[in-house]
Amino acid sequence: MEPYQISFFGATNSGKSTLVNAIAGQTVSLVSELPGTTTDPVRKRMELPGIGPCVLVDTAGYGDSGELGLERERLTRKVIDSTDVAVLILSRNPEDSTWQSVLEKAGIPVITIDANDFRPDAESIVKRIAAVLPREEKHFLTGKLVQEGSIVVLVMPQDSEAPAGRIILPQVRVIRELLDRRCIPVCCTPDKLTEAMKTNPDLVITDSQVFGLVNAAIPPEMPLTSFSILLAAEKGDIGVMTEGARAIGGLKDGSKVLVAEACTHVPNSEDIGRVKIPAMLRKKADIEVKVSAGNDFPDDLSAYSLIVHCGGCTANSKLVRSRIRKALLSGVPITNYGLALAYLQGILDRVSLP
Repeated sequence: MEPYQISFFGATNSGKSTLVNAIAGQTVSLVSELPGTTTDPVRKRMELPGIGPCVLVDTAGYGDSGELGLERERLTRKVIDSTDVAVLILSRNPEDSTWQSVLEKAGIPVITIDANDFRPDAESIVKRIAAVLPREEKHFLTGKLVQEGSIVVLVMPQDSEAPAGRIILPQVRVIRELLDRRCIPVCCTPDKLTEAMKTNPDLVITDSQVFGLVNAAIPPEMPLTSFSILLAAEKGDIGVMTEGARAIGGLKDGSKVLVAEACTHVPNSEDIGRVKIPAMLRKKADIEVKVSAGNDFPDDLSAYSLIVHCGGCTANSKLVRSRIRKALLSGVPITNYGLALAYLQGILDRVSLP
């Protein structure tokens, strides 16, 4: 289950951190009488009764003057894109009504609390949040690609990009889902694919970076997809992103491509987004590549001919969909790593969509 993001907005020193700490039952954010104590969004993962897994986000706030105040407000606005429910503390600041309007126009349920009658009753506030949560029907990453008893081969390279001693989140989620759906997952590294195929699987799911290798090693009629494509279908509009992949064919010398990562990490020489995909794109045209990480997704997308987004394994659907919407409004094609790699390896029309 994807955790809900519950974000707390309000003017600086309006009591956001006090409320977050009360709900969390621990000190998540520093509380002080000094205005602007919270300078960056502070996140706390936890489970709440009636809500389940969630992320509480204490924002830096608004209404503070000066250059630092403007930066706090910019960071606060970035949180909106991934917010499922907003808790807005009204402190009779002139900007309160503007922010309430911004949140509501973004389609976010807003709970308001009067800071001048402030009693951080965590239990009642959690109940109010639970009552307005946008509930979505349960759906499967693997969609209609499997049914009970399906044998599924999962090709998972354990290279320098794979965390030591762990399996990356998309792979973990797919394995768990297959077990829940009473399927039979068969996990292997690319060099053991031939042996794994002896199980006569109904579907092959691969890491996108070995799409071409896997496609060449399995029968042409065998359904094939990737972990990244499954995530793209879950978190965004798979149709829009598929068409975005086809836009790669229209890149020309001088085109600007944005590689957008939802998280921040230290890349290495085999990084799929920063190294491998740009290298493959440059075989098509002499393009310019810019990378954005975490909350640094540009507000102005007009200079780009294409956006290639990561799978979004650490982002929620709200964030990915908001970025898709911004791309569409700017007239810029958007795709994701898995679909881009499928196109670049000539098998986009070959892969199965959930």
